[in-house]
Amino acid sequence: MKTVTIRDFRTRPAEARQSIAEESESLLTANGRPIALMIPVDSESLEETLEALKIGRAQAALRGLRKEARERGLDQLTADKIDALIADSRLHRPR
Repeated sequence: MKTVTIRDFRTRPAEARQSIAEESESLLTANGRPIALMIPVDSESLEETLEALKIGRAQAALRGLRKEARERGLDQLTADKIDALIADSRLHRPR
């Protein structure tokens, strides 16, 4: 994946566009740190691409939640224990 600095993007936008077209994706950086992933789209593929990105983010978030649950032992809770925790939370929540 090609890296494009924010300065290059600002001063030489045509080269940045060409890089995206050639590489399929480019990483935009500022002060050496990644800030954006640039991918080529057109009017026909924009909605599809956005949907795929949203699905990917949701899957990554779900993986993170599942990992945290495993680490905390929460993946072993029974349905009865979950119901009890919910009832307890509802009982003690501020109104």
